[in-house]
Amino acid sequence: MRFSGRDKSTLGLIPVVLFLLLWEIIARKNIFPGNFYFPPFSVVMTEFYYLTVNGILGKNFFSSLYRVLIGFSLGTIAGLVVGILIGWNYLLDRTLSPIISLFYPIPALGWLPLLMLWLGIGEILPITIIFICSFFPILYNASTGIKTVDKNFIKVAKTLGASQKEILFSVVLPLALPNIFTGLKLESGMAWRVIVAAEMVAIPTGIGALMMRAESLMRIDIIIVCLIVLAIMCFIFERFFLFLEKKFTGQWR
Repeated sequence: MRFSGRDKSTLGLIPVVLFLLLWEIIARKNIFPGNFYFPPFSVVMTEFYYLTVNGILGKNFFSSLYRVLIGFSLGTIAGLVVGILIGWNYLLDRTLSPIISLFYPIPALGWLPLLMLWLGIGEILPITIIFICSFFPILYNASTGIKTVDKNFIKVAKTLGASQKEILFSVVLPLALPNIFTGLKLESGMAWRVIVAAEMVAIPTGIGALMMRAESLMRIDIIIVCLIVLAIMCFIFERFFLFLEKKFTGQWR
């Protein structure tokens, strides 16, 4: 039995609806005293509405979105450029790979204390953290994608008289796109996780900062609202790059 795309979307919503209903029922049964530590979904949505109308959620959300977009874009561009150069040029690979292997395992948030001393508390700090978070994984995926391209394709292109530039941009990069998009999909969600963590520790605005203020006031409903926003943005970013991947590689992959 085959399902259309619309039927699959409907089936995918059923577990979500059931989960939300179960959440509401369990919370209403007062399993947790006074629903204080586990507010019903309807209460969370009500608070979501109030935070949106008052502009509190929008102000903090757009602060985080701005940081993610700038940091992720810069990290992606730099990671792609360096990754392509390393994957394509043997000498650069031998020169830079040891340095990259040294810094790559360090978590992006591990740089936070040092960057706070170097850069201070300001907009450049979270953007730099996102840049680091995005740069190394995308660099790795881009270089790995280029290195794993079947050499027979390159030999055929050379036989047909293609130049090195034509081979790189017409043969190697298109075949490396699946690896590159894998890195983009993974790191787009990770960027949101990292920015929220950074804002919770060092930045006075953003979704992470709003969560910390809610924690100090013991507002569980606001914390859950922030978590829902985080989940939605991770989902949207991942779907965006999945759409681009299908658009550029769907016909031949």
